[in-house]
Amino acid sequence: MATAAQALPRDVSASSGETDAMQAFPARPRLSSPPERGRDRVQRFESRPVAVRVITIAVLVAALVSLLLAVPALRAVAREVSHVSGGWLILAAALELASCASFVLVFRHFFKGVPARGARDLAWTEMGSGALLPGGGVGSLAVGGWLLHLAGMPTRKIVRSSSGLFFLTSAVNVAALIGGGVLLATGLSAGRHGLLQVGLPILAGSAAFVTVLATARLRRRRSPAVADSSWAAQLVNGIGTAEHALRHPSWRLVGAIGYLGFDIAVLWATLNAVGYSPPLAVLILGYIIGYVANLIPVPGAVGVLEGGLAGTLVLYGAPITEATAGVLVYHAIAFWIPSIGGLVGYRRLRRRLPQEIAVTPCVDEAVVPRATAIAA
Repeated sequence: MATAAQALPRDVSASSGETDAMQAFPARPRLSSPPERGRDRVQRFESRPVAVRVITIAVLVAALVSLLLAVPALRAVAREVSHVSGGWLILAAALELASCASFVLVFRHFFKGVPARGARDLAWTEMGSGALLPGGGVGSLAVGGWLLHLAGMPTRKIVRSSSGLFFLTSAVNVAALIGGGVLLATGLSAGRHGLLQVGLPILAGSAAFVTVLATARLRRRRSPAVADSSWAAQLVNGIGTAEHALRHPSWRLVGAIGYLGFDIAVLWATLNAVGYSPPLAVLILGYIIGYVANLIPVPGAVGVLEGGLAGTLVLYGAPITEATAGVLVYHAIAFWIPSIGGLVGYRRLRRRLPQEIAVTPCVDEAVVPRATAIAA
């Protein structure tokens, strides 16, 4: 059985699991538009929407705080929040920074052609966009892709690499979902639960894995010309990019695990800050399932994320007051740290766009899906 590296075209050489193909991108100017035009696009983009979204989020936060203070049943939650432990809060903030740093690591693995400083700022900008924009991670990838396009990266490569990053980090989430369900099923964590509470996460996670892999296999059976003919095809080919990353691992891939693991640890710390220590299975399942609410298009996920996380934790046995208070503190940390870092990263990028983050020649991963198909 041929390996993915051995299946690459002859003009691409492989060494120690990494390819070195300077010919993969043709020698051409890296800028797709004059510097002034790129800056004009950035200025038009930031002139209105950012301010509007910040105001919208501020109004939603004010409404949420008013609700906590006005509704008698929720005043206990407000009291819990006002008496959180400072030590746990410091730990939670440190864990959130570790989660963000982990994302920077895995981002740099998929965008090797971007200089280190520009890649770090881009990764922080994506995280900030994910915290501010409705839809979370999908919107953040779109913002990062737009900035890379201004820097001169071909659209097909942007889509392919971004979807590879998305599929890899999503695979870690799905694996955690299945693992949490299995842990709950054994009774070693959080005692016994109903069949639906145990079986649904395992079934949903397994179905997601099978669907994604089946989609990739069906795409590869088509001719290469058809398979690479559209951006949608490149989106699906991102599955092959993620598979290639796993077949030829880099130390930066630990960032995909750290990105999720440290963020779950933030929720663990904030729940402990209000006096509730969740069992591991409840913590994992509450986090993964609760974050599905983030798909509801609300700026900053204000209100919807709290409802999703707290509701799922309560479903798995957490006390409602402590769960709600811990989730409110968690969302504040998970919102503000990436948002502030993203704004700083974006401002730094804006000063340098597009020259200083212009992409350099690197491997064109268009060969990766076909190589993985041969290896399979």
